[in-house]
Amino acid sequence: MKSSEPRRARRERVGLVVSDKMTKTIMVGIERQVRHPTYGKFIRQSTQLMAHDEKQEACQGDVVRIMETRPLSRHKRWRLVAILQRAK
Repeated sequence: MKSSEPRRARRERVGLVVSDKMTKTIMVGIERQVRHPTYGKFIRQSTQLMAHDEKQEACQGDVVRIMETRPLSRHKRWRLVAILQRAK
């Protein structure tokens, strides 16, 4: 990539914090609906992503926005952007 070319937009996802027990790391669960190829019924699929939380401000049950970033560890490729809704 040349310096004159604009950088590709980074992917963002919104999900629910499933675990915050690690230091500076949160586990975010993302749910999506996928249509079954044969029967047409919508199936709910979930993915869990590890995200970097530098200030350790996200708690379990929070709704957060995460952004794709360079690999930070073996499993971490996302970082926390914002907390959209606090857990009750």
